[in-house]
Amino acid sequence: MNAVPKKRWFRILPAVFLMYCINMIDRNNIGFAFPGMESDLGIGATYAGLAGGIFAIGYLFLQVPGGLWAERWSAKKLIAVALIAWGLFAGLTGFIQNVTQLLIVRFMIGFVEGCILPAIVLLLKRWFPFDERARANGIWMLSIPFAAMIMSPICGFILTYATWREMFWIEGAFPIIFCIIWMLCITDHPKDAKWLSEEERDYLMNAAAKEESKIATKGMSIKDALKTRNVIILIAIWFLTQTGFAGYSIWLPTMMRDLTGSSQMLVGLLTSVPWFFAMIMLMLNSRHSDKTGERRFHMIVPAVSSALFLLLSTYLASTGNVTAAVISLICCGGLIQCYYGIWWAIPTTFLTADVLAVTLGVINAVGNLGGFFGPWLFGYFTTVTGSSLGGMVFLVTASIIAPLLLLLLKKDIGKTEVSAARKATGKVELQYRRCLVWN
Repeated sequence: MNAVPKKRWFRILPAVFLMYCINMIDRNNIGFAFPGMESDLGIGATYAGLAGGIFAIGYLFLQVPGGLWAERWSAKKLIAVALIAWGLFAGLTGFIQNVTQLLIVRFMIGFVEGCILPAIVLLLKRWFPFDERARANGIWMLSIPFAAMIMSPICGFILTYATWREMFWIEGAFPIIFCIIWMLCITDHPKDAKWLSEEERDYLMNAAAKEESKIATKGMSIKDALKTRNVIILIAIWFLTQTGFAGYSIWLPTMMRDLTGSSQMLVGLLTSVPWFFAMIMLMLNSRHSDKTGERRFHMIVPAVSSALFLLLSTYLASTGNVTAAVISLICCGGLIQCYYGIWWAIPTTFLTADVLAVTLGVINAVGNLGGFFGPWLFGYFTTVTGSSLGGMVFLVTASIIAPLLLLLLKKDIGKTEVSAARKATGKVELQYRRCLVWN
């Protein structure tokens, strides 16, 4: 008997991957523009950190409405509108004349991007059954380090031959152009995909029906779902995680430049290295987690390790060991995101589709407040102390506490079932179904 076709892997995921790459470039390229902004507009470290962090404030507002629109209207069309909107605001960044205008534009980029994540998680839940989801999410999350990797040399190259304003104009055009590709490739639901074979469509719809029937929150209202212990803990984890990650990603170019004293081009190349290793580690970790069925320590170990490497880099820099400090920063970046594919698979295991998108919106909205505090406090402590040590300690503390909260999640164990897809190929696999799929 032939295996179930996997056309979804070659149509849905590449489009999601590229869309999110563009999203991350337009979100984080401001770190490369800070030196030029400081020279032209007089923006210091504190305001630069505020500009980096205020994105997260705007990011809050459309999380919940975005989840509702994705579920009740169309995740595909919602993301298409967002692509055009954030492209326009990203391009407008190249026209700013003062700090106030910068803060407004950064806020608006966050505002229009706020609906993206809950829409993607809902979309991938529809297209990838449970035993494929960590890998599917891993490929999606792979776009973050990949975008960071290619963003660094791209921004470095542009800034070598053009101004920071022109960088925003060029990169702001990307999402508007890509919107055409997005509309051609994406279908909201397998049942509506004319390009899908009947065999693959039946497989996906049957798998979805079985999964929904076993979820603990079936019949639960959104309000009640938000009160559950697991959701509250996930909010806290994501807040602390984003505090550490946003601080690291926004300030990485600055840390590399201060450590090495290199040119923009070389700083761009050095900054891309951590994200290259992050891509490798993310896929290896997601694949191994799906293979073993273990989730918790596939998240705790890399998260704590990345925080310790960040702290080590600060110590090594203070001793004048520049090479070792750079290597530690690279190791931190290689581990800091390698559990994200697993992370976004967790809520789908205990939330039904009717509450998933909205609940994810709340988790991501409140959690991403950490994306404001991380860059801002790092910049603040850098200004006050004249050293990055205070900011580093703050980021490291948040990054260590976050994964340890995973130990507080419930570990309800349900039934064992057989993966129909792998059984069809003669490879019977036991798939352990748990409320949160922990061992």
